[in-house]
Amino acid sequence: MKMLTVLTTVFAFSMSGSIFADGGPDHDGEAKRDHLRAQAQKICPVSGKPLGSMGKPIKVAVGEQKEEVFLCCQGCTQGQLNPQHWATIHSNIAKAQGKCPVMQKPLPSQPKWTIVEGQIVYICCPPCTKKIAADPETYLSRVDGYYSQTIK
Repeated sequence: MKMLTVLTTVFAFSMSGSIFADGGPDHDGEAKRDHLRAQAQKICPVSGKPLGSMGKPIKVAVGEQKEEVFLCCQGCTQGQLNPQHWATIHSNIAKAQGKCPVMQKPLPSQPKWTIVEGQIVYICCPPCTKKIAADPETYLSRVDGYYSQTIK
């Protein structure tokens, strides 16, 4: 498992209402995608607390690949990622996604993952990575759809 310890670029994650409110935000775009991703992630990788329990989550980029994740509070921007929480987040994301966005079939029990425009995306096999790279928005939109179906 990859251990990430450096937190970089911090962005405030602002959205009306709770991040776990049914139906999510009423507008499209990056805020809606962030809302879905925070719901899929569920917990802070530093504290392990539920996202939304300490106010609006904070979007950060971590590691060499600039994976975007959410923290529960500003205080966690000074902390280190907990490997146990990181593993839980990966499990949460894989469960929320459920399907490979390329093959559109259930993910295997030990799916591979890749970073697409900062987002962790699970795939069924390494060749799917090349297809995603050729048309990332199509596949990120599919992942958003899978999250929306899973998170109700």
